[in-house]
Amino acid sequence: MSDRYQIDIEKYHHQARTGPCFICEIVKKNPDYPAQRIYDDGQFLAFLDKYPIQYGHTLVSLYEHREQVTGDFNAKEYCKLQAVVYQVAEAVRKEVQAERIYIFTLGSNQGNAHVHWHIVPLPKGVPYEKQQFAALRRSEIGVLKITEDERISLANRICQQLKVKT
Repeated sequence: MSDRYQIDIEKYHHQARTGPCFICEIVKKNPDYPAQRIYDDGQFLAFLDKYPIQYGHTLVSLYEHREQVTGDFNAKEYCKLQAVVYQVAEAVRKEVQAERIYIFTLGSNQGNAHVHWHIVPLPKGVPYEKQQFAALRRSEIGVLKITEDERISLANRICQQLKVKT
């Protein structure tokens, strides 16, 4: 998985700031916002990132539109969401045999405001100088070219990992 391309970052930011909430649209199953779902229990949702920076890059969110990473949750709700983040991260890690998993939340009240977590697996064998922030810089390294068939296959395999009890 080394073929990469650059996205139109200006178009991306324009859509994030002026378009509908992409996560809310995915929740509603709007066909203009397709997503390979990995986890969906009617409250929480995980799906492959449309612009993956690493193979297996997944987003986890909740159905309800909330914008503050901690402020819009009580401790019990937050821990429940983090349990889903953990389950999905473990499934991704096992499926892609990641050396490490990066988990972070991004977004802005001015665009991509719906709270969501990124699960980004670091492939084995990446030299130290290309890990950490270097492995996450979408605008510098580009996004992976992954066919629709491979995205569907990957999502299905991660789903199978979620069903495996260890």
